[in-house]
Amino acid sequence: MLDASHREAILRHLLALGERDRYLRFGYAAQDDQIRRYVDGLRFGLDEVFGIFNWRLELIAMAHLAYMVTPGRGSDSAEFGVSVSAHARGRGYGRLLFDRAVMHARNHGVQYLYIHALSENIPMLRIARGAGATVVQHAGESECHLELPPADFASHVSELIDEEVARTNYLAKALRRWGARVLRWLNPRSWSRPGR
Repeated sequence: MLDASHREAILRHLLALGERDRYLRFGYAAQDDQIRRYVDGLRFGLDEVFGIFNWRLELIAMAHLAYMVTPGRGSDSAEFGVSVSAHARGRGYGRLLFDRAVMHARNHGVQYLYIHALSENIPMLRIARGAGATVVQHAGESECHLELPPADFASHVSELIDEEVARTNYLAKALRRWGARVLRWLNPRSWSRPGR
């Protein structure tokens, strides 16, 4: 799970999306300033944001699980949105983040998960239908809703394991990156020489 310290990485990821990808992710051709407002408005501590980093620690896929809070009742519903960098598509990252978000939502009392997508957003609709969501299409837009089963012991254990695997994966990538920098620093051939 990402937190407020990842806000810059999230912004870089979303700003790097092409015009078509922004249109599919947000439902409109989001401009840079609109994306900045979206990132500034992320409610860390209330909503959840999940991400996948590459070996250079660049965020290449992210999902936002936004709780639909009812005053006095908390939240039994959430909305899901996802984006994957163009060069990282076709590897199942969108589905992986969807599954992670569903597990987390179940374990936090969410009964209904909603996805608002353009009807031309085939990958998102494929993920929703594959999970058994009801999809209603109207005027070029699709609304998907999925009724989640209640949490159980297995879902809690599964989420704990998933979170630990994600932390370990990120740490391994960070150590590899740090180690590569140290090796470059220790290599005298990589040092710049005066007068050159």
